[in-house]
Amino acid sequence: MTQGEALAVLKTGANVFLTGEPGSGKTHTINAYIDWLRASGIEPSITAATGIAATHVGGMTLHSWSGIGIAESLSRADVDRIASKEHIARRIAKAKVLIIEEVSMLSARTFEMADAVCREVRRVDLPFGGLTVVLVGDFFQLPPVSRGTDSPFAYTSSTWRQLNLLCCYLTEQHRQDDDAFLSVLTAIRSGGVEELHYERLQARAEDADTAPQDAPRLYTHNADVDRINARELQKLPGRANEYRMTAKGKDSLIEALMRGCLSPEVLLLKEGAVVMFTKNSPQGKFVNGTLGVVAGFGADSLPIVTTREGKMLTAEPMEWQVEEDGKVRASISQVPLRLAYAMTVHKSQGMSMDAAVIDLSKAFEYGQGYVALSRVRRLDGLYLLGLNARALEVHPEILERDYEFRDASSAVRDAFHDMARSELEAMQKRFVKAQGGAWRTASKKQSPSKRSALPGRLAETLQAVRDASSLERAAKERGLTVSTIVSHLEELAELDELSSSDYAHLVPRDALDEIQEAIDEANGEKLSPIFHALGGRYSFELIRLTRLLRR
Repeated sequence: MTQGEALAVLKTGANVFLTGEPGSGKTHTINAYIDWLRASGIEPSITAATGIAATHVGGMTLHSWSGIGIAESLSRADVDRIASKEHIARRIAKAKVLIIEEVSMLSARTFEMADAVCREVRRVDLPFGGLTVVLVGDFFQLPPVSRGTDSPFAYTSSTWRQLNLLCCYLTEQHRQDDDAFLSVLTAIRSGGVEELHYERLQARAEDADTAPQDAPRLYTHNADVDRINARELQKLPGRANEYRMTAKGKDSLIEALMRGCLSPEVLLLKEGAVVMFTKNSPQGKFVNGTLGVVAGFGADSLPIVTTREGKMLTAEPMEWQVEEDGKVRASISQVPLRLAYAMTVHKSQGMSMDAAVIDLSKAFEYGQGYVALSRVRRLDGLYLLGLNARALEVHPEILERDYEFRDASSAVRDAFHDMARSELEAMQKRFVKAQGGAWRTASKKQSPSKRSALPGRLAETLQAVRDASSLERAAKERGLTVSTIVSHLEELAELDELSSSDYAHLVPRDALDEIQEAIDEANGEKLSPIFHALGGRYSFELIRLTRLLRR
């Protein structure tokens, strides 16, 4: 299923399980859905299974949102007590759409406890008290901590079954475009790792001393990470500059933000320190995972970072926030950097990296190796310090379940594919009206000037692209990366809301014929062969844009 197809299903208000491989665009799709909800006057409740994931989406953990906290079980009295808390009851009663990110890391027991509280508060004996529920995650990634012998996964709970979820399994790949590397990741995911795949990984074996020093190192244990970061910073001459996190809002929410933030509460930096940005720049200057080296400090003592691409950026403090009902309930502010000599696999989940030095010699959990390896975009960006047998294993229970998810998604896709556009739009309109929102028409038949009435970020990107003289100018106008601009255009095309006249002027005429010829000769969907055939003269984004023109 494509992102556009999944978004169309989400807009109907169905309970949905959105899944797919790392890099398939789950976060991109759910953000598009959130934008559409807000543009329609519907404020979603955004939660996640962990503090790190909650920080990424600007929400709070499901544990905090539902009031269950760290409880491992709830009695009837416990449910009544939580439901009687005014702020919890008000939050749940006002909710309309509940989004839960990283559901793979949520135990069945926790899932059912949150459900019980919602039913009690809303006085409706339906899953989560009748809320529209959207679950996002990939069960091949790190599982929840299990204290018993039963399956820990949320999908084994009675609540999951009662939700009657429509499965949307994203099948496109937007992170990796390296066929050899993709074959390794696919083999791990399918439980079919063979000698060839081991050989490809072992070919990337590297000694700790010879591996790139400016690439982050991923380890399975916190002790290794802390030791390496402290040791490498200590090697640098001079005194460290110190940056302390500031905070405002409710203490419990601040604590959750701090736990989830990849930048430390006290950040120590020296000139020459290898660092990684921990947040996306609104202006598109960097993203969460951009690597660089501290080149110095400005007059205001803020660190100046030279990225791997040669850009020199001043890292100014940024905010991480918890939003609820469209209002900021708590926020923390810190310089969006962390030392990038090492980090845990757990904290890397959800990130994309150009390069990483990975040690899987002590891997101990199903999915740990898969998560670590899939952070990297290409095989030539992988430097492997060690590998044990567990590193390439995924949970055996998930292998069988994954086939069911894929089959269910295919059935959903076929059903919606056969549906008349008018019928689909009627379903979406009924959902918006039922939630008290305002329906906004975005018909294919509208003129280009009127199609800008599209809700959210897509409409803004479409207008910026029409007005810009280049992809770079469109990106600057929107405060996004060039790659994101092209992704927006691809999504608009999937929704049949894009005309070649909207963006054809962004492809230089002297490049168009050459790129099109290379696309024909490559005779495939992969970008990398086209890029190399053109000698790297044209960016991946320009190639994607040219390919879009040929639809």
